[in-house]
Amino acid sequence: MTRERSMVPEAEFRSYYGRPVIKAPIWHEPHMPTYLYLGGLSGVSSMMAVVAGFTGHHRLARTARIAAALGAATGAGLLAAELGRPERFLNMLRVFKPTSPMSVGSWILAAQGGLSAVAASSELTGILPVVGDAAVLATGVTGPLTATYTAVLVADTAVPAWHEAYRELPFLFAGSALASAGALGMLATPRAEAGPARAVAMIGAAMETVSGVVMERRLGPAGEPYRLGRAGYLMRSARALTAGGGLLAAVAGRSRTLTALSGLALTAGALCTRFGVLAAGRASAADPKYTVVPQRQRLDGERPG
Repeated sequence: MTRERSMVPEAEFRSYYGRPVIKAPIWHEPHMPTYLYLGGLSGVSSMMAVVAGFTGHHRLARTARIAAALGAATGAGLLAAELGRPERFLNMLRVFKPTSPMSVGSWILAAQGGLSAVAASSELTGILPVVGDAAVLATGVTGPLTATYTAVLVADTAVPAWHEAYRELPFLFAGSALASAGALGMLATPRAEAGPARAVAMIGAAMETVSGVVMERRLGPAGEPYRLGRAGYLMRSARALTAGGGLLAAVAGRSRTLTALSGLALTAGALCTRFGVLAAGRASAADPKYTVVPQRQRLDGERPG
């Protein structure tokens, strides 16, 4: 009996007419990955603006306010372009559904965009500073939500590479957001006042790197899309750029060259992460085995991966 079992060929996972079991994500490049990047950048920049203002780093606070507003506005524009028609985004604000990540995310993005625009406008014009300060304090609440809600949005799908990684994706996106916001803060602020931005960048780089490694190891075979093909190349590039940029951030205060290298590496790493996650989702949706195997393992009482 054992010999007969060993001679049985390994099962192939096919679907009717060779079509995938689930539909591939219809999100487009570069719209959606860049939107994910800018949302994280805006959210953490708002948080950094609040902390920098309280600690007396006024140049960094100014930079962070402007970055938060530009990130939210540009991200909203890319999201509207992704939806095809701008009014579709407005239509999502007609009803608030707490059970819908898309609905909640739309309201979070709208609140973040409006508040950060008020805070940046007050900073640049000097008009109504009290209102601007109140707005930036409010983004201390909407900022963290903006930086991480996209991970919930991505994981709350049937796409195997995203759904199975629901535990780690929020940490991966949060780390990427911290690294990208810290990188921009370093690049756009005098080195003497950019110390907090460098600290944020180092923390983000460490979080992004560790969470990515943990995610791929926990997923096991289900994490193959993150290691193979174009997605694998992007994720490996992201890990190298992020780790290198984080290490450079530790000494970036010594020269403009090191600051530029660190900031650019972290920015490139954050973008590669977002593009890599999207590519992994598409690859897992296209191959039936990433849908069928976890389902069979659940039925058999095994842990997927």
